[in-house]
Amino acid sequence: MYSKTSWPPATMIYPLPAVLVTCGETPEEWNMLTIAWTGIVCSDPAMCYISVRAERASYPILMRTMQYTINLTTVEMARSTDWAGVRSGARYDKWKETGLIPLPGEKVCSPTIAQSPVSLECRIKSIIHLGTHDMMLSDIENVRVDTSLINEQTGALELEKAHLLAYSHGLYQELGPIVGRFGFSVRKKAN
Repeated sequence: MYSKTSWPPATMIYPLPAVLVTCGETPEEWNMLTIAWTGIVCSDPAMCYISVRAERASYPILMRTMQYTINLTTVEMARSTDWAGVRSGARYDKWKETGLIPLPGEKVCSPTIAQSPVSLECRIKSIIHLGTHDMMLSDIENVRVDTSLINEQTGALELEKAHLLAYSHGLYQELGPIVGRFGFSVRKKAN
C-alpha cells in the first residue's frame, strides 16, 4: 500500500553519497563543502556531476577555476562531513576546524582530502542552471584510491572496507553489508 506524501519529489531518491567537494587554486583559498547531489553520468568518457547552490561560499571559486575534487567520506569522517556542510567557508577555516588534511591535486588545482578513501579530480565541462542548484557536468581527470582498499591478489577495489557514509532524509548512515555482486542473479551455479 502506498500513500501520497507532501514531500517534494526530489527527496524521494535516497540514500545518496555524502561527499566533501574541495576547491580552490591556492592553499590560502582551498575550501570544502558537503554535497549529496552528485554521481557518475558516463563511464567512457568518465564524467560526473555535482549540484551546488549559487549562494555557497565555494560557488565563485568553482566558477572561476572550473575545477574541484569529489572526496568520498567514511563513518570516521561523519562529524567533519556534517560540520563542513553547516558552516560557511566564508566565516571558518574548515580545514582547521575539521582536522581534515588537504593534499595538492595531481591533475587539478583543487586539493584532495588525505582521509578520503577515494578522490575524483574533476574539470567542469558545462554548467546547467536548474533552479535552486546549478549542475556542474564534469570530466574526471584523475582518481586517487587508498591502497589499503585494493586487494593485493586480484587488484579489485574493496570499497566495503572503507565504511562509506551515505545521507538519507537528514540522517548519516554507514553503507551496509554486500548482498550480491553484479550479475549474481543470472550467474549459473557451479556443479
